[in-house]
Amino acid sequence: MIPLSANLGFLWTDLSLPDAIRAAKAAGFDAVECHWPYEEDADAVRAALDETDFRMIGLNTVKGPRDGDSGLAAQPGREDEARSAIDQAFDYGAKIGAGGVHVMAGTLGGQDPEACAATFAENLVHACDRAAENGMMVLIEPLNPYDNPDYFLIGLDMAKGVISRVNREELRIMFDCYHLQITGGDLLRRFRDTRDLIGHVQFAGVPDRGEPDRGEVAFDRLLPAIAEAGFAGPFGAEYRPAGATGETLHWMRSFR
Repeated sequence: MIPLSANLGFLWTDLSLPDAIRAAKAAGFDAVECHWPYEEDADAVRAALDETDFRMIGLNTVKGPRDGDSGLAAQPGREDEARSAIDQAFDYGAKIGAGGVHVMAGTLGGQDPEACAATFAENLVHACDRAAENGMMVLIEPLNPYDNPDYFLIGLDMAKGVISRVNREELRIMFDCYHLQITGGDLLRRFRDTRDLIGHVQFAGVPDRGEPDRGEVAFDRLLPAIAEAGFAGPFGAEYRPAGATGETLHWMRSFR
C-alpha cells in the first residue's frame, strides 16, 4: 500500500481545518499537510490530529502582505519580514507537531538574482536554526515558470544549488511531481539522482493540476517506483479537485 497525505490547502477547503483533517481520515488518507493554517486555532488543529492519529506533514510560510507576494525569503531588503514569517511558521508548526516548514522564496521582482540567492540562503540558515530547535525540517520547493512567472526558485537543479550553498542537514527539497514534470520530466531518474536531498514528494495531474489519475503522468506506476527507490512517504496529494473533494477520490483505488 502506498501511504498518502491529503493536502488541505486544496482538498476540503469548504471545511475548517480540524474538520478537513477528520474528513481526510474518513476518506482513507494516512496523513495531512496544509498551506497557511494561521487563522485556525492551533489547539483545535492539534486536537483533531490527535483524534485521528495523524501527523501534519508540513505547512508553508505566508506569501506576504503585498499584492503579488509569493513568499519573502529571497527578497532583499525584506529580511525582517521573512524571518518573522519563518518564526510564525515554526511556532505554529511546533504547537501542532508538524514535520516541516516550506519556506517560500518569492519572486525576483526585477532584483539582482545573486542578491536574491544570497538573501534566500541567509534566511534559510535562520529557518534551519529554528528547525533544529524543534526537531523539524525545512523544505524548499522548485516551481515551474508557467504557473509561477518570475518566481525565484525554478527547477530541480536550482534547488540543488541552494541546498549545496546553505549546507545544513535540516534543509531538504520538496519534490513536487507536478512542477518537476513541467520543468524537465524524467521524474523517476531525477528522483533517484536526488534522493538524499528530498524531504517530501507531492503529486497532481499534469498539465491541469487536477486529479492524479488523468493527464500525462502514470502515478499508479511512478509512486510505487519512487517508494522502491527509497521514499517511505506519505506522498502528498496536492491537486485541485474538479468538484467536491469526496467525489474526486476514485484515483485512490490504484494505491490501495
